[in-house]
Amino acid sequence: WLVRNAPQATKPALAAVASSSPDYFMRQFAVQRFDASGRLESEVRGEMARHYPANDTLEIDQVRIHARSAQGQQTQASANRALSNGDASEIQLFGNAHITRQVLDTGAAQPTLEFRGEFLHLWPQTERVRSHLPVRLVRGQDQFTADTMEYDHLQQVLQLQGRVRGTLMPPRH
Repeated sequence: WLVRNAPQATKPALAAVASSSPDYFMRQFAVQRFDASGRLESEVRGEMARHYPANDTLEIDQVRIHARSAQGQQTQASANRALSNGDASEIQLFGNAHITRQVLDTGAAQPTLEFRGEFLHLWPQTERVRSHLPVRLVRGQDQFTADTMEYDHLQQVLQLQGRVRGTLMPPRH
């Protein structure tokens, strides 16, 4: 009688399973991020965004990104679709992907740098871009195409692999 009527041990609560469905949507939106001094660091615009809590990713349709570094360097990116991790430190651009790094107004002749392809993988904080698919790179009047690419702006290293073709134009005086 004692065993039958004794309270049973409570069963541990099942951990909440993160859904693979989006937990929120945004339509025709713009999200801005400012630094501690109030200076605009970045702006992300899109037609539609979906947040997936299972892996804390944000999927954005018709994305437009504008970012400014602490030194004032401006970078713009666009694509048919983007996939970003939760803190936006890693962004994948799909379909008509385009990244433009504007010239800093320092007096030095630094041409605008432009990347185009069907896929570009961007790390904004570490200033890197990578693609495992064919890309086109334009730097001023110079143009390059390659099957794959890795670019590290901080190290000033560009690696083009596969069928690489380039056109270097003489400087204008």
